[in-house]
Amino acid sequence: MAIIALNWHSAHLYGEAWISHHRLRHRMFVDRQQWRVPSFAGLEYDQFDTPAAVYLLWLDEQGQARGVVRLIPTLRPYMVQTLWPELLPQRPPVDSRIWEASRFGCDSDLEPAKRRRIIAELICGCQEFALYCGISRYLAVMPQWIFERVMRRSGCEVRYAGPPQRIGRHEVCAAYLPASAAILARIRRRCGIDGSVLHPVAATASDSMMRYGSATASGRRRPRGRRIAPSALPFPVSKGMPMPSKAEPACIPGAKPCSH
Repeated sequence: MAIIALNWHSAHLYGEAWISHHRLRHRMFVDRQQWRVPSFAGLEYDQFDTPAAVYLLWLDEQGQARGVVRLIPTLRPYMVQTLWPELLPQRPPVDSRIWEASRFGCDSDLEPAKRRRIIAELICGCQEFALYCGISRYLAVMPQWIFERVMRRSGCEVRYAGPPQRIGRHEVCAAYLPASAAILARIRRRCGIDGSVLHPVAATASDSMMRYGSATASGRRRPRGRRIAPSALPFPVSKGMPMPSKAEPACIPGAKPCSH
């Protein structure tokens, strides 16, 4: 089991992970939440699934996605900016150090303790990814109870951008979630997580994803590390599959799984 980071450039490296995450999103958001979003053949997607997006996927032993969060640099079109700018009192940010987090959730077919663990590890994964990529904060839109009962209770810092507003059937609000080493340490402590949750190869989507993120401002690429063997991965990979280079508990009692 592992959390990986991938995008359009690196999706082919991870077998079924990419397509399985679109199936998971369909189960979570179309089947369960009844969202009116585009879907086809059991796959959910929208206009923000672009080469600029990065996906953190929690994979099971078979390499199938059981948890997901989509991260989009605000240098590119993103959901709050395009669909709900009224949720922000000021102009939506366009900043290499601010990314939007959306499509956050996990498989509701899992037992509650497992769901809570996946959500906690995804939150840690977002913090680890932010530290690696130079992201200072995330912008997210969710019902306020998720920000309070899931994000804040897990150890996140939540800074609301404005008051809750009704969008469709839900009352939601926008908030910034800062990222720092101190916040990551607090989340790990509260959630009983020891060490990194991102698989060592996860950060190596860097060469492609950095061109949309903080490296865009600096003009510098991250250095490549040593290569690793397919046997080091905790899920099956195809024979001959090219491998990327290596870069550098139930923590929310009673909380429901996230749905955004």
